[in-house]
This record gives sequence, structure tokens and C-alpha cells, in this order.
Amino acid sequence: MTQKWFVVSTEETLAQQSSSIESGLSSEEATARIEKYGYNELQAQDSTPAWKLFMHQFQNPLIFILAVGALVSFFTGHTVDAVAITAIIFINACIAFWQEYKAQKGMEALKEMAAPTAQVLRDSEWLNVPARDLVPGDIIKISTGDILPADVRILESNRLGIDEAALTGESEPVDKMVATIDDATVGLGDQKNMGFMTTIVTTGTGLGVVTATGMKTEVGHIADMMANTEETKTPMQERMDTIAKMLLIAGLSVVAVVCAIGLYHGMPWLDILTTGISLSVAAIPEGLPTVVTIVLTMGSTKMVKSNALAKQLAAIETLGSTTVICSDKTGTLTQNQMQVMKAYDAEGHYWEVSGKGFDPKGSFNPIGHDVAATQSPAMMQGLVVATLCNDAEYIQDNGKYSVRGNPTEGALIVAAAKAGLNQTEMLSSGGYSIVEKFPFDSTRKMASVIVKGPDGKHFLALKGAPDVVLRHSTGFMINGVPTAAASAQTDGNLALDNVASADYVANFEAAIENFGKDALRTLAVGIRELREDELNKEPADLEKDVTILGVYGIMDPPRPEVKLAVEQCYNAGVRTVMITGDHAVTAAAIAREIGIIRSDKDRVVTGAELDAMDDEKLQAICPDVAVFARVSPEHKLRIVKAQQVNNEVAAMTGDGVNDAPALRRADIGVAMGITGTSVAKDSGDLILLDDNFSTIVKAVRQGRQIFDNLRKFIRQELTANVGEISVILFAFLLMGPEAILPLTPLMILWVNLVSDGLPALALGVEPEEGDLMERAPRKRNEGFFSDGLGQRIITRGLALGALSYVAFAWALDGGYSANYAQTMAFMTLIFAQLWHLFDCRSFTTLFRKNPFTNKYLLGAVATSAILSLSVVYTGFGQLVFGTEALEMTHLAVIALGSALPTFVLSAIKEVTKVRFI
Repeated sequence: MTQKWFVVSTEETLAQQSSSIESGLSSEEATARIEKYGYNELQAQDSTPAWKLFMHQFQNPLIFILAVGALVSFFTGHTVDAVAITAIIFINACIAFWQEYKAQKGMEALKEMAAPTAQVLRDSEWLNVPARDLVPGDIIKISTGDILPADVRILESNRLGIDEAALTGESEPVDKMVATIDDATVGLGDQKNMGFMTTIVTTGTGLGVVTATGMKTEVGHIADMMANTEETKTPMQERMDTIAKMLLIAGLSVVAVVCAIGLYHGMPWLDILTTGISLSVAAIPEGLPTVVTIVLTMGSTKMVKSNALAKQLAAIETLGSTTVICSDKTGTLTQNQMQVMKAYDAEGHYWEVSGKGFDPKGSFNPIGHDVAATQSPAMMQGLVVATLCNDAEYIQDNGKYSVRGNPTEGALIVAAAKAGLNQTEMLSSGGYSIVEKFPFDSTRKMASVIVKGPDGKHFLALKGAPDVVLRHSTGFMINGVPTAAASAQTDGNLALDNVASADYVANFEAAIENFGKDALRTLAVGIRELREDELNKEPADLEKDVTILGVYGIMDPPRPEVKLAVEQCYNAGVRTVMITGDHAVTAAAIAREIGIIRSDKDRVVTGAELDAMDDEKLQAICPDVAVFARVSPEHKLRIVKAQQVNNEVAAMTGDGVNDAPALRRADIGVAMGITGTSVAKDSGDLILLDDNFSTIVKAVRQGRQIFDNLRKFIRQELTANVGEISVILFAFLLMGPEAILPLTPLMILWVNLVSDGLPALALGVEPEEGDLMERAPRKRNEGFFSDGLGQRIITRGLALGALSYVAFAWALDGGYSANYAQTMAFMTLIFAQLWHLFDCRSFTTLFRKNPFTNKYLLGAVATSAILSLSVVYTGFGQLVFGTEALEMTHLAVIALGSALPTFVLSAIKEVTKVRFI
């Protein structure tokens, strides 16, 4: 079990590591420990060679059947058929290979995040050494801007703040401390005396002793989970595998039946082989993999325009199957920019602060009164204090606004800008200057600065936790004037005994409580005038007798469009579950505001509670949980697995290193394109180019439409295959030992790839059905043939085959040649399929769909008809396909008569509502 260093004192940690804060390790000991622990680097896993990936494409059962057909064709003299089938096999394999050929860069991205060098104490000297040479027991310096090179136990902390968002999901930099933590069950986000590899130091300095390196670090643990996390097949891949197996079984069964009939009638082996070739070609929709890829590619192109980039085409359809979206909070549901949401002044006025993130556009909107913020001396003076007692820097670059430094402090600067106060102008030309700073520390829980104002006088500007500021205050600013001092004072604590002051205290405490209920982080500001003889005093002597100006409620607010997107998901039967490393109270407040928590039945579960339950218990509670808070990477992975065991199709969003294993395990991993780490992007299947949850909803809509259109295409494609097989079966069953093939293998290939494949491709751009986002999501085990589609394919296919055989038999009975009869069957099947296309456009009947709303389909039908006629009426087509020119009357009868199966069966379905017709 991994040592929990956060519960061990610094002295004991150094003792166990046999190290010293004065001298560090010796060079000899460091070398010995490299031999023992290895280098401080992450181990990459071997990627699959390209040639193996290419050969893998030929393991598809459909490809196997076609390959056998090609070999038999070649050895029986059907060279043209063999070449055509081989070309199809190669094209399909190349397309599949190209889609799967992508480097697994997740581990390399993790390695790129590591620090290149570190300041290490060796032999009592500070040295710059390569980070890979660090070993447990090394003492390292930690400074602002550093990337931590290993996991460390903090030994010294001077305002040390570390951004751990990529690792833990914590939205705010974590203030580090030295004190031992007594609770051994706390998660990574609460291990405040630890620092972790690849996290970034935002403020302060410190010292740390290395406790883990390489794959033993927390990020190494994540790397190991990534390497050992099985990537699940998408529902799309599972469905295509099902189709392949089904077609394999059906094709072999039909070939076996026909060969048995041939043997029974004493047919020559060559004829039986030729028939087997025809049936194998007829049973396999050769264009299916190609057209599916093209349809998904078109969907991918459309999704990019909506800011969603699909890395894997199968992921596009998977979105349409999604039943639960496990969403990260920070940056996906929220703006990832801290913002002052509400403000309160000492006189009891509330304002709601509008705007978005760090953009200074916004205003203070009164709540329950009509006093403008600029008319409140306490509020304006409070914003001055908030701006000057501030280490953040406000940056504007080409119209884009950002903050360098602590995001919470940045939020205060932006709020002041919305009230007309500019930090830079105040310090450069506004007459304000900073005399001395007293930075925040965990003991005082306050920060303050001595300021020289435009009037030449000095004052102390102070901010901190409201309860702490309250204890150090003696009054409130009312109408621009501090309240009278209390009659009884001893140590600067508030001791007001007049009624008015007591009311102000109660109102102030009520404001803190109200902001807390909204999960707002609160900061109070105060001021104290200083005499010249007080300027050199210590902070403890200055930070008392403060006049309170107000309090600010700060949070990372939800994205404006997220609430509607969550509602759309809910209406579409897709649950949204928040999974975050943030605190439960904050996460729950956001979840309620945007509609993830809709009732008291929706539970909030913490990482500590997850640790106390086994997988079966987790699976049982998953349907009732709306928020998982304060979770670790292992928790996220467990949650995704539990959802999948519950037969959910789970989408997982994330942006950090900690999200990578769950992104890889989920049915579809959705990574953030702007704030996402390289590790998250490499682990995901879909990248949101705008980091916006509402984009996922657009992608779900697109995925559902693609699935609908794929079902329509597969219906058309397989109906043609059933028609081709059945026309040959009818011939063998009804004609006996003298049976003649109604269709040659090359004719069947033409039908599958050109006369059927091209128009069916146009179904891929069919406009969406009206109830698309009102249906319940498809279940994981729901295939393409649900809702009676499989029976409908067989019914319509048999009808098309029967009609084609009738045309074939009529021509033979009329004394026409075998080639002429085959041409009759060939053209009948083609035109019957073209009519059938219009019925495939809808899951109801063609009578409920305007035939002119898909112009691509009309063009494809016309093109297919013209190309097919060229096979019959040109010398080259007759030579290659063995066709004969049909009489015009016969062609007219075929063109019109072939519409009968579609219109008659559609009319029956419209009247009877029977699903299988």
C-alpha cells in the first residue's frame, strides 16, 4: 500500500527518507537510489505497428467471405469478378486502416508535462539537476512558475499556492501548508501539505522532500491506469459486428441450401461453384463499410462547424446512443473564470453583478432597492480596497481579457472595472501608491496593504475571510462615515453596544450566510486610517480597529447556455451527472442552478462515501446520483464502469490528467479543446473546440440523426441483398436441375455498389425526423434492426426478389435468350430498389414524407438510373456484364411495374400500422 505522507510529520518524513533539510542527500546516495527506484520518468507503452493494424482489418467476417469468393472466381475463370471483388476488399481495408491509424500519444503528452530540471540540495549545495535524476529523499526548492518535478511533502511554505486543476479538478489554486493532516481518508484535493508531479506553482515559495518519483507518483498512477484501462467498443462497433456475424451466418446458410439443392438435382460442380460465388456476393453488402464511413465523415464535417471534432468516426454515432453524460464541472458546465456574482455594502444593500468571466462588461444591479453602486460610498471605497489589496494583474490582449495571478483576486479587479475603477490607472495616474504589503498567510487569514491616497494620507486596505475581518473591526462605514467606536474595547475585537451597530452586525452575518447558501466564496474588505507614526508597525498591530466596507460573493459561474442544454438532455431522456473534484456544497449549488439536481431525490455523493462502498453498491445508487463531488481519478473510472454495468451508454467529459483513464474507458470520451491538457485530448474520442457543454447536446442531436440515417441506409442496402439472394433461390427452387442464374456475380456487384450504393448514400444527408430529441435514448443492446426493421427488410426484399424472378421467368418463357432474361431481372431489381429508396426515407411510410425535400436523393436516383441504363444500352456495358438491350416497351413496364411492391406494401402498412411490412 502506498505510504500516506500527508499524515506524517515533516520530521518523521525526513527521518524515514534518511534525508536532511540542511544537507539533503549525498551524491553517492542519490546514485544508489536511482539504481533502487529507477529514473524519475513515466514509462510509455508500446504502440501497435502499422502493418499489424492493417492486417487486423482483414479479420472482418465480411471481408473473409468476399476473399473466398474472389479466389473461387479466379480459379473458375471469372477473372473480372475476381478483380472487382479484390478491389472492393482492398478499398474497404484501407479506409478502415486509415481511420484506426492514430498514434497513442497519451503517455508522451504526460511526459511533456513533466519539469525538465529541478533545484535540488545535494551534499549541502543547491544544484540544478535534470528532473529525471530526482530520487525519494531529495530536498527541492519550489518557486512561483515551477512545474513540480515529483511528488513532495511540503517542508516550508511561504504563501505557496499550487494549481492542481489538471490533476484533482480543484477550480482554485490550493494554498499549501506544512502541518500534518490527521484524517487519513482525505482525497488528493485536500492533501494541502503535499505537492504533486506536473502541477504548477502559482504563488509563493517553499521547500519539499521528494516522496515519490516516476510511475510511483500520483500522475504515474494515472498513467498506469491509462495503460491498463480497456477501451470499450462503441455501440456502433458492436452493432456492426452483429451485422457481420448475422450476414455471415445467413450467407453460409443460403449457400449451403442452394448447393444442397444443386447436388440433389445432380448439377455439375462448376455450376454449383458459380452459384456459390453469386450467392456469396449477393449476401454481402460490399459497399456497407465504405458508405458507413462516408456517412460518418459527412457527420464529422458538420459537427466541426458546431465546434465538435470527432477523433474516431464511430464516436459520432455513439453520441446519439448516449443515455448518461458524466460531466466535469469546471470549464465545461462553468466558465472557468472566477466572477463576483453578488456584492453587499456595510449599509445593508445588495447588488447582483452581471457579466461573463473576466470581461469588464457588466454592471451592479440593485436587489430590493434603487441605490446605484456608484452612489454607495461604502461599496465604491470597498472596490478601491479590493483593487489595491490585490496581487493579480488584469490583462487585455486583442480584445481578450485574462488575469495573471489568483483567479479570485482577479475577480475583484474585474468587479471594480465594472464600476469604473481601473487598477492600472489608479496606480499610475490616480494618485494611489502602495507603501507596503502584508501578504496573506494561513494564520492571519487576511491580506493587507498600506496605501498612500491622492490626498497624501495613508490608510490600511484589508481583505480576508468575513468572520476574521468582523473580529478585527470596530464598525461599519455608513453614509461615507465610519460608525462610532464601541464603548468597551480591549483588543480590537468588535464590541458595539448600540442598537444600530447590532443591526449592522446582524445584517452583515446574514449576508455571509446568504452568500454561503448560494455556494459563493466570500471575501470581506475593510479600511483603517493610519497616522505617520503607525506606518512601521507590524501587521498584528495594524490589522485591527477596522471599518468594514462590504463583502463580495465569488464563484466560477455556470455558462449562460448550459441550463437550456441540460434541459434539452433531460427532455431527450439523457441524464446529466456532474463528476468533479470540487467541494460538494459548491458542486451541488451549481447543479441545482442549471437543473442537474431537480428534486430532493437527486443525491450528492462524495469521494469519501465512494471509498466506503463496493462496486455493487455503487451500481445500485448510480441511477439516483446527480453529483459526485471531491472525487479522485480512480473514482471517476469506477463511476463510468458502474454506469456501463447498468447498461448505460456513458459519455464522459474532462480536461485534466485526472480525467484521462475515465475518458478512455467511457463509451465516448469528450475532451476540452481550449483548457484541456494534451493527455485528456489524446484519451478522448471527441474534442469540444469551445469547451462548452451545449456543444455536446448539438453533437447528441447530430449523432441521433446519423444513427437514423444509417438505419435507413442499412434498410435499403440489406433489402437489396435479400432481393438478390431470393431471386436466385426462387430460380433454384422453381426451375429444378435446369436452373439458370437470374443474376451474374458482376451484376450483383453493380447493384450493390452503384445502382443501390450511390442513392443509398444520399440517405446519409436525409433531414432529421421531427421527434428526434423527444425520443428516449437507445439502449446499449438495441441493434439496427429494432422496432420491426429486420422483418421489414426481409418482407420488402422477398417482394423485390419475387418481382425480379417473375420478369426473368417471363422472358425465358417468351423465348428470349438467357442474357436477355438476366437483363430483365437485373433492371427490374434496380428500378424496384430505386422506388424503395423513397420509402426508406421515413420510419413511417412514404406517404408521410415529401419526396422533394432531399435534392441529393433525387439527383442520386437519376444518376443511378442513367448509369444502369448505360450498362444495358452501350457496347462496353454489354461486353462486360453480358447484358442485351431491352425493348422500350419492356423497359417502360419494368420502370413503372417495379414500383408496385413499394406502393402496395406501404399502403398496407399505412392502413394496418403493422411494423414488419
